[in-house]
Amino acid sequence: MRRATGMLRAVLRNSNHGVATTQRAAALGVVGGQQLRGLQGSSGSGGPQAPQPVPLSKLKDGFLDGTSSTYLEELEERFRVDPSSVDKTWASFFNNLERGVDPEKVAEAYHAFEQGGTMAPLTAAAISNQTIQESMRLLLLLRAYQVNGHFMAKLDPLGLASRPMPKDLDPALYGFEDKDLDREFFVGVWNMKGFLSEDRPVQTLRTVLQRLQDTYCGTIGYEYMHISDRDQCNWLRERIETKDPVVFNKEKKIHILDRLAWSEMFESFLANKYAAAKRFGLEGCETLIPGMKALIDHAADLGVETVCVGMPHRGRLNVLANVVRKPMSQIFKEFTGKPTHAELKSAYGTGDVKYHLGTSYDRPTANGKRVHMSLLANPSHLEAVDPVVLGKVRAKQHYGGDAERMKNMGVLLHGDGAFAGQGVVYETLDMSALPDYTVGGTIHLIVNNQVAFTTDPRKSRSSPYCTDVAKALSCPILHVNGDDVEAVVRACELAAEWRQTWHTDIVVDIVCYRRFGHNEIDEPMFTQPLMYKKIKDHVNPHLQYERKLVAEGTITEGQAKEIRDNVMGILQSQFEAAKEYKPSAKDWLSSYWSGFMGPNQKARIRNTGVSADVLQDVGKAITELPPGFAPHRQIKKLYGQRRAMIEADPNKPNIDWGMAEAMAFGTLLVEGNHVRLSGQDVERGTFSHRHAHVFDQKTGDPYCTLKNVYDGQPKDQFTASNSPLNEFGVLGYELGYALENPNSLVLWEAQFGDFANGAQIIFDQFLSSGEAKWMRQCGLVCLLPHGYDGQGPEHSSGRVERFLQGVDEDPYTMPAIDESKWMSGGHLGGQMQTTNWAVVNCTTPANYFHVLRRQIHRQFRKPLIVMTPKNLLRYPDCKSPLAEFDEVPDDKGIVGVRFKRLIMDEAARDRSPNPPVEEGVKRLIMCSGKVYYDLAKARAEKGLQKEIAIVRLEQLAPFPFDLVMRELRRYPDAQLMWAQEEPLNMGAFHHVSPRIETVMRHEGWKIPPHIPYAGRGPSASPAAGFSSVHADEQKQLVEDALNLNFSGDRLKPHGEGKSAGEYGADIELDSLAAQSPKADQ
Repeated sequence: MRRATGMLRAVLRNSNHGVATTQRAAALGVVGGQQLRGLQGSSGSGGPQAPQPVPLSKLKDGFLDGTSSTYLEELEERFRVDPSSVDKTWASFFNNLERGVDPEKVAEAYHAFEQGGTMAPLTAAAISNQTIQESMRLLLLLRAYQVNGHFMAKLDPLGLASRPMPKDLDPALYGFEDKDLDREFFVGVWNMKGFLSEDRPVQTLRTVLQRLQDTYCGTIGYEYMHISDRDQCNWLRERIETKDPVVFNKEKKIHILDRLAWSEMFESFLANKYAAAKRFGLEGCETLIPGMKALIDHAADLGVETVCVGMPHRGRLNVLANVVRKPMSQIFKEFTGKPTHAELKSAYGTGDVKYHLGTSYDRPTANGKRVHMSLLANPSHLEAVDPVVLGKVRAKQHYGGDAERMKNMGVLLHGDGAFAGQGVVYETLDMSALPDYTVGGTIHLIVNNQVAFTTDPRKSRSSPYCTDVAKALSCPILHVNGDDVEAVVRACELAAEWRQTWHTDIVVDIVCYRRFGHNEIDEPMFTQPLMYKKIKDHVNPHLQYERKLVAEGTITEGQAKEIRDNVMGILQSQFEAAKEYKPSAKDWLSSYWSGFMGPNQKARIRNTGVSADVLQDVGKAITELPPGFAPHRQIKKLYGQRRAMIEADPNKPNIDWGMAEAMAFGTLLVEGNHVRLSGQDVERGTFSHRHAHVFDQKTGDPYCTLKNVYDGQPKDQFTASNSPLNEFGVLGYELGYALENPNSLVLWEAQFGDFANGAQIIFDQFLSSGEAKWMRQCGLVCLLPHGYDGQGPEHSSGRVERFLQGVDEDPYTMPAIDESKWMSGGHLGGQMQTTNWAVVNCTTPANYFHVLRRQIHRQFRKPLIVMTPKNLLRYPDCKSPLAEFDEVPDDKGIVGVRFKRLIMDEAARDRSPNPPVEEGVKRLIMCSGKVYYDLAKARAEKGLQKEIAIVRLEQLAPFPFDLVMRELRRYPDAQLMWAQEEPLNMGAFHHVSPRIETVMRHEGWKIPPHIPYAGRGPSASPAAGFSSVHADEQKQLVEDALNLNFSGDRLKPHGEGKSAGEYGADIELDSLAAQSPKADQ
């Protein structure tokens, strides 16, 4: 008798002659993936039934069905001749013998099974023969595939990428040999999912390796082992490390093919119709469209109702047409680039190229749901739109009450070069988990061309993948071969499920290629000859998938043709319809914007003042801390001082800057508006002036009075949030937030105004020009601390000149002024609405209060740039009486806005367009900002109040042509001079000069060669680095302005960076001297 027969007898002997019921026998374990059938006992109390002869025809029965020694001997003989000729459960049994499994181990395992154990006897025996070292080595091998298997994934559709296999994926590294391939191993780990799950069957090493390679080295490469959260990793393993490969059913495959046909044929249709046009097509990554559609469908099934999309120009038209469902006739119409006269008359702005435009539509899903899709307009500055999308999503969540962040989702598309190279990508990722910035996870889709314009990845990044930056935020990364549409769909569906489950970001990296160059008329062979030789002969994903489905019998050639014919027919009909398409200027404005006016519509002016009773109530609410709260002693003192400001005589100047701002916020909140303030250190304020959040000194708990202005106030109606330490990302985020709803005051504050240049792209590409390019109004407020007080080059200037340069106002044209409507504000016409943004430099708390409220209390929205003060925050003279905050006008007959675009000299009273002439005034100084206080103080010390008038331009843009005209009429015999703290080549001088000259020309004044100027000379640096030099310069410019013998009319060439004193010495006094502007007319 052979060893096999002896082993079987040992098994039977150690069974204690127990009775195996039919149910128990059926429950015996699994070996080699097949269920084993148990030995049948007799129905009585005797021993097991006598063995019965088994016909040779049944030699392939399972192991425990064999009951005779003859059968076992014959079976073993057949195995030795041909292992495949026997049932694989028997093969497993004989393999165990070959590997030295002790027959006694099998007997013991069988006995344990009979006593109630759950593991199959052969399985248990095999495991008992598996050493601890082997188990550890196998676990290390499994982990190596989980960590590095993606390096061997088949990701490149072109097959150009060749990477050596990581050493830790080689079984030999762990001591496994070829003879171990058919040994069975158990690799279960407690509380682990996937291949390491305890409930997975024992498998041969060969099977384990094959499943690892299928899973981690196929057309999807998974990176997730950098995630520290065990539950998240288990969640992914459970969906990745499946027992069997995921296979789509016939219906889904046909659906995917149809979507892929639309994607590919849309591009080829455009290529045929507009061969010479740039369109930045999707050729080479056509699978993106079915992937995105599957993502949105699956997200909708999981509760998503709105999706905001941000993307670069490549593939944008395809996404607009096939994902967002923008009418194709409209897209075809935009290719003509020729709006009709009626369209030009009804719309406004300069427009933008078609592959920058956005839109918004409701999209039906495959399962009958509807999702509102918004694709944001964007510039060519790659990735700049990323934070804008997130801000818009967060706003949707706020206004929609989506506290769980399940209904509103963001999807961002990227290029491989941009995702790795643009810093704003990390700035955007960094906000993903911050309480006041999170959107509950964003899905990132990378169209990985494997080339950035003309730059090879080896020269554009230092990391293996373009996605490696996302690892810092523990984002799962799914690399997928862009030619495998089913893999792309699966990855996108998994991304949607991850986002809805874990509410964190996830990245899908679609590795593809770009069939043409950077655009359709570019020649890529100049720089990537080998790649484009390969691309030239490469079959597109649509044709590949169609052939695959035909070959496997999912569809016929005729059905494939039907799909193509249907798509082509609709494309052609939409092309014909484009000839009659008439776009609407507001075809993608949200309902929140209903009733707001465009530049060509006249808007109503509202009073920004507030009743005295409301001011009192709000003032008391924002200065009251809860009982038992233990504030810092200085905070307690501050809040006491603010309460005193409210209770003091309303006609005396008591309200300081910080209190005025809090009053503006509080009154807007009482009126039902949402207020959001964001930026670096805004909760306290850079200069410790705001203290919107105060902290209990015993518990550390915060308290915000502006969240408790009135009973029942929603806690999220007011938000003041310290932002991460960046400008680009956060400003973009707040801009996106402000775009969603006009009935909110959204503010971003720079730590110092100098730092705003870190966000210059947002200012230039979105804020100043967004309405002109994309017909999108935005009321975002930017607070930029500005003022020269000796803090050096990086803490003095908000660079007001840059914002003024961006103003689209004609400096040489005097606006039409209807003086009969002067008191109602109607004399301005549409000046405020036609200018792209407003730039102000307020000098009083009351004016700051009113300009903030003005943002909400008008029927249109414009960005507002505020040069906010620093040392004026506590300057004794920089206070306003409470009476200036109410709704009662300063002059009888004035209606509407209380913000003063220009503040008259302290001695002037008449606000009419033709005030009485002020006799004896020899010089009219115009200035803006903090320098006024230096000038006014020095003028008072010199007793020159009757000879020198000082007028403050609080609003620099739109320029107050009308009010400057009034002041020229008030002081017809005075010499006009501009004074500023900033160097000559900075500040407002070059902005105001031509506009002042336009007013002078309108009023018949003689135009000097240059507007007389008192201030610092030209300088490369915004300010001096030495406080003593700053003090000397400041003193000199004030003396020059108040020196009636200093004309300041012409400048000699001089050295860079001269002080105001040196600058004044270079001025020739041969032009106007002190004569009257009208003296020789």
